[in-house]
Amino acid sequence: MAAPCPEDPSLERHFKGHRDAVTCVDFSLNMKQLASGSMDSCLMVWHMKPQSRAYRFTGHKDAVTCVNFSPSGHLLASGSRDKTVRIWVPNVKGESTVFRAHTATVRSVHFCSDGQSLVTASDDKTVKVWSTHRQKFLFSLSQHINWVRCAKFSPDGRLIVSASDDKTVKLWDKNSRECVHSYCEHGGFVTYVDFHPSGTCIAAASMDNTVKVWDVRTHRLLQHYQLHSAAVNALSFHPSGNYLITASSDSTLKILDLMEGRLLYTLHGHQGPATTVAFSRTGEYFASGGSDEQVMVWKSNFDVDYGEVLKVQRPPATLASSAENLTVSILEQRLTLTEDKLKQCLENQQLIMQRTTP
Repeated sequence: MAAPCPEDPSLERHFKGHRDAVTCVDFSLNMKQLASGSMDSCLMVWHMKPQSRAYRFTGHKDAVTCVNFSPSGHLLASGSRDKTVRIWVPNVKGESTVFRAHTATVRSVHFCSDGQSLVTASDDKTVKVWSTHRQKFLFSLSQHINWVRCAKFSPDGRLIVSASDDKTVKLWDKNSRECVHSYCEHGGFVTYVDFHPSGTCIAAASMDNTVKVWDVRTHRLLQHYQLHSAAVNALSFHPSGNYLITASSDSTLKILDLMEGRLLYTLHGHQGPATTVAFSRTGEYFASGGSDEQVMVWKSNFDVDYGEVLKVQRPPATLASSAENLTVSILEQRLTLTEDKLKQCLENQQLIMQRTTP
């Protein structure tokens, strides 16, 4: 049994400044800044320190669809319906370089863990990889047959995962540039995908109202959640790898316990669709955005020592290999456990659904 949580997640801050739906949020590494993008064509950088003024960055000519801080937090990438990607220095000047990345709306931007490269996804049906330095185009991945909504690097930077309106999730080898596997189980457009912090599995959100978790080594479907009553727009793994948070057009955020395969919390904060959600790098907080133009910051209050989470994620150089092996072996045991419990979890979920359905 999971240890009881000391408190439920709580709403800490709530930022107003966007003039249209919020589309994306991301925390900087040190938690001092939170970036958000909106249909109002602006990027906002909010300061977590109370009474600090936010920065409003203007430059995109159309809706901002995606935002991601570099691993160091010194750069901020954004993509837009204006077909460009901008790389910003997130300070008061808000200087940026711009490049035309695609021939249609850019839906997703994500830095590799070493900060050296950037992956973008677009309505032009391609995924592109760029060097961060001088934004040099490196290569394109083009097997999707509809808009690509999301693309992410694996934690070790060797794989790329992409999600598309062709209802597939594709796993790519960055070095060979080949599609390793296509996951075709979703019955609707796939809106979002991300890697588990261990790099061993992926979770995808879809307009079919479901979230699915696959093992990237065996390509087996590990978990399937049908808890929302409308499209799932975004998701984010807790850095411990034990929890997943989802944002849906049914206006709720849901926190899932991946070890138990069950719903932990349903949060009602937004009026109208919840469009985006992201954990901070320690998992102590998460942020959400919605069509209601609001950005909300929540305190997780999970029963976790956040310092310990960071130590696991960032082991000192001398212990890196043994710490990583230990972490991976623990996660492999957990994943095996998860596979064994999948049937039971699905049955539990059915019971929960029956109980929650009036």
